[in-house]
Amino acid sequence: MTKKQRWSADQIPDQAKRVFVVTGANSGLGLATTRALARKGGHVILAVRDEVKGHRAAAGITAEQPDASLEVRRLDLVDLDSVRAFADQLRADHPRLDVLVNNAGVMAPPRSLSAQGHELQFASNHLGHFALTGLLLDLLTDGNDPRVVTVSSTNHRQGRLHFDDLSGERKYSPMGFYSQSKFANAVFGQELHRRLTEAGNPVRSVLAHPGYTSTNLQTSTPVAMVKMVFGHLLAPLAQPPQQGALSQLYAATAPEVKGGEFIGPDGFAELRGAPTRVQLSTAAADPHTGRRLWELSENLTGVRFRLPAVL
Repeated sequence: MTKKQRWSADQIPDQAKRVFVVTGANSGLGLATTRALARKGGHVILAVRDEVKGHRAAAGITAEQPDASLEVRRLDLVDLDSVRAFADQLRADHPRLDVLVNNAGVMAPPRSLSAQGHELQFASNHLGHFALTGLLLDLLTDGNDPRVVTVSSTNHRQGRLHFDDLSGERKYSPMGFYSQSKFANAVFGQELHRRLTEAGNPVRSVLAHPGYTSTNLQTSTPVAMVKMVFGHLLAPLAQPPQQGALSQLYAATAPEVKGGEFIGPDGFAELRGAPTRVQLSTAAADPHTGRRLWELSENLTGVRFRLPAVL
């Protein structure tokens, strides 16, 4: 991972007989991640909100790789009932899971609430993935070199948790609450690492971010200013999804990756490049914040991990 030995998808080890779940796998970073893992022999479960789009994405991969091993399953991270149904069905069909890639996300929508009444970005980007990880942890514990890869963003460094107004009822800004959700991803990944380590659990919790990557995350937002800036004005600076996905692919597959690490691009300001270890913000690494978010997330989702708190 030095500048002279820049990591690429060609260096992904053989993934035959390994089982992956990739959320948001029908487009962007999730699709690029799925394609690369399938190319190396992994069995990839595409966890998608829209099954039609999921099957279309899977068909595109199998057209290029006829021997690709893929499943398409519905998962709406915004709805905790859907998360539980997905986990129950997966547990019925698979005795173990090797890697969970918490990739899916929404960015900067107008304020809206989930089925359970949580702000949409916090619900989708954090709470859904928190619940999914907890519900699948037993399958991961039985996995081969098991890992949870949670995708955050450089925006986590601008984010903070609005504990007194998580739903944005009093004050809401689309990008501010996007940054909150990415900060929550970072805090969760680090706190999960602490608790797994304390428990002696073999699962590795690793964080990753894609830098600045061109996906429909920037162009699907109905907020005109966000779409103009990120979807058009800055688009020429963005790297393609297959490059942006390298950080999470490295986190998911490289033998040398350690739990608690944060993987991002090695280029200027971490905007693009090959994967390397990058710095988590001091605020996101704070154990007090980690415990507070964890307890809140358990209460909001009703999902409790069988892991000890770290004092």
